[in-house]
Amino acid sequence: MRAKRSILNLSFGLGSQFITIFLGFFIPRLIMVNYGSEANGLIASIVQIISYLALLEAGVGAASLQALYKPVAQNDQRHINSILAATSSYYKKTGVYYFFAVILIAIIYPLVIHSEINKLSIVLIILFSGLGGAINYYFQGKFRILLIAEGKSYVETTIVTVANVLNNVVRIILLLQGVNIIAVQASFFVLTLLQIVVFYIYMKKNYKWIDLSLKPDFEAIGQKNSVLVHEISYLVFRNTDVLILTLFTNLKIVSIYVMYNMIFTIVDNVVQTVNGSVKSALGQSYHEGKEQFLKLYDAYEVYFMGLIFSILTVAYILILPFMRLYTAGVNDVNYINFWLPVLFVAIKLLTNVRTSANNVITIAGHFQKTQNRSILESAINLTASIAFVIFFGIYGVLLGTIAALLYRSIDIVIYANKVLLDRSPWVTFKRWFTNIGVFAVIIAVTSMINIQITSYLAVILWGAILGLVILPIYFLVSSLMEKSVFLYAFGHFKGYRSKIKHKVSSSSKVSV
Repeated sequence: MRAKRSILNLSFGLGSQFITIFLGFFIPRLIMVNYGSEANGLIASIVQIISYLALLEAGVGAASLQALYKPVAQNDQRHINSILAATSSYYKKTGVYYFFAVILIAIIYPLVIHSEINKLSIVLIILFSGLGGAINYYFQGKFRILLIAEGKSYVETTIVTVANVLNNVVRIILLLQGVNIIAVQASFFVLTLLQIVVFYIYMKKNYKWIDLSLKPDFEAIGQKNSVLVHEISYLVFRNTDVLILTLFTNLKIVSIYVMYNMIFTIVDNVVQTVNGSVKSALGQSYHEGKEQFLKLYDAYEVYFMGLIFSILTVAYILILPFMRLYTAGVNDVNYINFWLPVLFVAIKLLTNVRTSANNVITIAGHFQKTQNRSILESAINLTASIAFVIFFGIYGVLLGTIAALLYRSIDIVIYANKVLLDRSPWVTFKRWFTNIGVFAVIIAVTSMINIQITSYLAVILWGAILGLVILPIYFLVSSLMEKSVFLYAFGHFKGYRSKIKHKVSSSSKVSV
């Protein structure tokens, strides 16, 4: 059942990402062409600031998820309801804070930012960008956590994907018609409300046993404040760059950053979709036996790391050819820069290769014990980024993020392996170095190939060709370096395939 749900989560998640990526590519270019780079930078800046409001949910959401793994594994519906009752109480309270925070941002932001866009337009863009999230947070946040804990995130993914498709199609049509940018953002707000209604109907129909009137188990989510510290750290290193660039440079520089970050955020989303699809299986396995968990964990870390490196290798090779094509005709600022892909790849590697180790810390519930480390990461990132941006501009914020990630990524691996897995962290570090070596060799070889990209079809074809060659190289090298992990993963795969064949064979006999 867990394997089936993980595959469903992965399939629906990746399908959602590809659809969203395909449609999402059109929107920034249409905004830049029709309204200029400044408008693109403005919307990106607002989205990043609004994302900080996720802090209101951060502690409760992650703490509730960690608390739900065990009762979900035991199918203890009463305990699940008591945890959800506590979660719901916090969500309702902070949902009100979320709403007023959006109003406050809409008032203050236009007074702080220097832009040729009129202040009333900025206020309305902020309201339409943020209020949908506030309502979404208030009504469906607790149910989303339950679905993730049960390994059913594919349900939410399906609803969100359909809403995103409708939203993007409507926005593209409006942009092509040259409609006011305010109307474009208003369409996003309306479709967010529609998504909430559909989600609410699904939960009412399929989870009739949920009873939020039970006594709330506030103790189960008692680590919410410690979790909040970790989430603040994550949001700081992920979103502070745009805010600092907005304050210390200009919206055109923000637009350059956003365009490169858009590509690498897609990589992030694909990688995190894969991680999210199996995290519930890891979480439940952790509470059932350490020996089996270690085998599953090692197999996951080895091949998940190979996936991360392979995707980022392809992204690094194609990013500049793609950017030349994508920004053709946009002449108010130069988007082609050799060093930006280098720095972005370094950031994304450091961010994602620590994911498996960070999963262990999250699943084990070691939030309070590691919160000081997260605080230090945030402090390094914020301090270094502000200091460097003054001298190095856009490079400065990236270097500040790298400085923080170097410290924290190494620290996470050491803590997870030594404290929780009771082994040397060199097990993971060796996997890092192996993949870095493969990355260097592939980049050296492909640098001798003249990749000509004159259309988006060429981008897709080159991406597919490079992916089909590069991914097996990483997996092959990892398998040769770790034969025991390969044998376990291969045996696990064969076992699951045999179950599928048996089910297909049984259903055929019944049909006959």
